[in-house]
Amino acid sequence: MAASLTLIKRPSLLPLPAKFRTLAPPPFPFHFPLPFSFISPNHYSSSPLSLDSYFSDNYTLHFSYDSEPFFASLINSSTHKTHLTQIHAQLLVLGFQASPFLITKLVNYDSNVGHITYARQVFDEFTDPGVFLWNAIVRGYSKHNAYADAVQMYCGMQEMGVGPDGFTFPGVLKACGGLGAVEMGRRVHGQVFRHGFESDVVVQNSLVAFYAKCERVDRARIVFDGLGERSIVSWTSIISGYAQNGECLEALRIFGLMRNVNVKPDWIVLVSVLKAYTDVEDLGQGRSVHGCLVKMGLEFEPDLAISLTAMYAKSGQVVVARSLFDKMERPNVIMWNAMISGYAKNGHAEKAVGLFREMISRSIRIDSITLRSAIVVCAQVGSLELAKWMDGYICKSEYRNHVFVNTSLIDMYAKCGSVDSARMVFDRTPNKDVVVWSAMIVGYGLHGRGREAIDVYHSMQQAGVVPNDVTFLGLLTACNHSGLVHEGWELFHRMRDYGIEPGNHHYSCVVDLLGRAGQLEQAYDFIKKMPIEPGTSVWGALLSSCKIHRNVTLGQYAAEKLLSLDPYEIGHYVQLSNLFASARLWDRVAQVRVLMREKGLIKGIGHSLIEIDGKLQAFHVGDKSHPRSEEIFEELESLERRLKEAGFVPHTESVLHDLNYEETEETLCNHSERLAIVYGLISTAPGTTLRITKNIRACVNCHAATKLISKLVNREIVVRDAKRFHHFKDGFCSCGDYW
Repeated sequence: MAASLTLIKRPSLLPLPAKFRTLAPPPFPFHFPLPFSFISPNHYSSSPLSLDSYFSDNYTLHFSYDSEPFFASLINSSTHKTHLTQIHAQLLVLGFQASPFLITKLVNYDSNVGHITYARQVFDEFTDPGVFLWNAIVRGYSKHNAYADAVQMYCGMQEMGVGPDGFTFPGVLKACGGLGAVEMGRRVHGQVFRHGFESDVVVQNSLVAFYAKCERVDRARIVFDGLGERSIVSWTSIISGYAQNGECLEALRIFGLMRNVNVKPDWIVLVSVLKAYTDVEDLGQGRSVHGCLVKMGLEFEPDLAISLTAMYAKSGQVVVARSLFDKMERPNVIMWNAMISGYAKNGHAEKAVGLFREMISRSIRIDSITLRSAIVVCAQVGSLELAKWMDGYICKSEYRNHVFVNTSLIDMYAKCGSVDSARMVFDRTPNKDVVVWSAMIVGYGLHGRGREAIDVYHSMQQAGVVPNDVTFLGLLTACNHSGLVHEGWELFHRMRDYGIEPGNHHYSCVVDLLGRAGQLEQAYDFIKKMPIEPGTSVWGALLSSCKIHRNVTLGQYAAEKLLSLDPYEIGHYVQLSNLFASARLWDRVAQVRVLMREKGLIKGIGHSLIEIDGKLQAFHVGDKSHPRSEEIFEELESLERRLKEAGFVPHTESVLHDLNYEETEETLCNHSERLAIVYGLISTAPGTTLRITKNIRACVNCHAATKLISKLVNREIVVRDAKRFHHFKDGFCSCGDYW
């Protein structure tokens, strides 16, 4: 039955805040349609329907039932902040601004529709807020990731002497976790005990999530183990905590325990399980979970779709990942990122670039993770033209001053062969942190510009920025690639001044530094005195140095150590074979190759890439598949004649097979980088810089030939091999023949 209502005229409430005075229309006879609805039968607009016509500032409603439920139902029905603003105005007009129940509900719904600033204004106007109202504002701030405000309000609640309840702690603990405020969260944990909520499963779940978020998964486990009753949220919190903190095997073990006690998993816990299987590279079990998701009808749950896409992409199954991606009607930015990153990690750089361009063309809002993934892809491609396009795009975006994005740009330019462009990005980056400084040092090191790297290090010290382990790794690499033995030795011993313990990569740089300088015995003594167990990088550096100086005995010992640590890494066998070949010990070369075949190891084919007009062309040894191969080999013959006339003598030791001189010379002429250079010469205007990328290290013969070619054709030739960059110009190389 419709409620009867009586209208009693009463004077307006004074003082009424000025911002609400214009909201109230003049008095009129009140006829209210019941039951109430915001949407009129004739109102078809998506904009909110004004409530002004239903109220008068000179009338108060008197119902046969309490008015609070009536206004509560209005608030519950609100879907837009304008609705809530108008309701608040009427609460003020009709004298309900002192109702804790209605004001609390109003604050809750204001935060639900994203009107958190207005929710705070409503809260501040209430004279004596109780625990429910405090909970509403704390929860609202926490929900909108305004974690500092949430913690501040909780502290204010304590100062006002309002005791928290079971609904207070989840919001403030989430805020503490978001801020990484471990000490504050521990104090809240103490208050949980003090107020008697140690058995409240919701509060305890919040503690588990808080400690996991703050990377204190051991404490999270203690709380979890103390739970008398465990809900699905309890299991999800601890499993995701382990998965997010890199302890994937433990996450999976607890998931097994959860299944043993017959707790049915939900999609949230399965997201963490998929991440764990992805990180431990167990594609088989991941596929089993995928099958369960299909049976449960959860395959297209957005977060699960992202996890599945990331799992298949990281496992090399990019075709499956792309099929999942394409099935999503509107993939969000996280899924785009997972697909771009998957392509990048599996050697499909061009597809990753294409996907990024598609993302831009479809006006999908990108984030910093998208940009960093795309920048990594550009660095993999090695195209300077593409790198400049990416830099130009970022300069026009909101991320132009983003520290992490600019750090990635520095690395990209360095890997695309233009360390000077990397320096320009470095110079324009505001508020440089240690990561930015280190990226510039590493970039100089990659190009063998050790002096510049050390100068940047000194500027970094003057700026008051403390170096880290990556900084010193970049410095040692720079010294290594520049032959700065004394400087590198001093920098290595300066690490402990900053409390940095050297790792295997630092030690391997020093071994390489000493070994390449011919100090093989000193390098070996250095290894023997290492306080940590030498890893593969250390023994690999010694073996490489032994190959350069043809020390077969020490090199064979280093190879034995290498193969005992990692018997299935083909690179170790190739290095040992190269060592024997450099000493012309062909029978031992054959033995190594037999051993490789027995283990099923196949050496990858070396190739070289050159960028012409924004397109990459690939060549391998003796490659005649190119449409212009006839022109290429004609020019190659002409170039070889000019080299001989200039007095060039091939380095026959660079051939790692037992061939006669004529066969050796022909093989050396057909190396992939030589073909790439010739193609560049016939495809570009005189004076154009040629940029070439190799997937293996340059051989001695090609290095010597390229120096002379740069002088004969008056070109700068930039070659990026597997270890570093070589800038050839006027018959010289930037490495100073030290590589």
